[in-house]
Amino acid sequence: MAISEVIISEILSKKEIADGIFEFIIDADNKMGGAKAGQFIHVKCDNSVFLRRPISICEVKNNTLRFIFQVRGKGTEALSKFKAGDKLNVLGPLGNGFSVDREYKHPVVIGGGIGIYPLLQTAKILKNADAILGFRNKDFVTLEEDFNKICANLYITTDDGSYVRQGLVTDVLMEVIKAGDVDAIFACGPMPMLKAIKEIAEEKGIFTEVSLEERMGCGIGACLCCATPVKDSELEEGYTYAHVCSHGPVFNASEVIL
Repeated sequence: MAISEVIISEILSKKEIADGIFEFIIDADNKMGGAKAGQFIHVKCDNSVFLRRPISICEVKNNTLRFIFQVRGKGTEALSKFKAGDKLNVLGPLGNGFSVDREYKHPVVIGGGIGIYPLLQTAKILKNADAILGFRNKDFVTLEEDFNKICANLYITTDDGSYVRQGLVTDVLMEVIKAGDVDAIFACGPMPMLKAIKEIAEEKGIFTEVSLEERMGCGIGACLCCATPVKDSELEEGYTYAHVCSHGPVFNASEVIL
């Protein structure tokens, strides 16, 4: 695994792939090429924005790192103003990724909204995964071709039914589970979606990991911004707190309290 450190990386390309959603490809500087699927980077957005912003790693390829983000506030708005050729101050790779260093018979990656982006590298390493991706509507469908190239099957849902099929990603997950021997689920997306996936996985006895999306201050476990409750049977309360940035962002679904 690559060692986390600050690098000044050149932006090789920038593209707005949907309204307010940007794809950057940056030079990995021979230091982030070993990033694990599910890890993230902490990006300095602008001198006027004090805190870095955590962004999931979408893909690592040929000593380049690809990440995709949605403009949601002052930080990501500032980041979206960068151009190809500009330099980015990047800390990474950070956190713990998905358990893709073992073989699975029928793995499924399942994501919603911006939660689909860290799953591309995950699916690429798994090689035989089914992908279930949920979007708001047709205008926000992204990376369809990328997932099609590397996945055994690709299923897309939209909230309004404007593309492929209307419904929840969990509806499709139940269909896929019913049709085959799913033995692993890797998920990232909104908390209600992750909670529903956790319940399905526990009922079916399927190994599942979830990547949590939380606000972060430092990105290295030194502050308390991203604390999340996790089970701890040794404590009277039955739970303790873990940092999403350093203990996660990927957790075993059976351990995290959603």
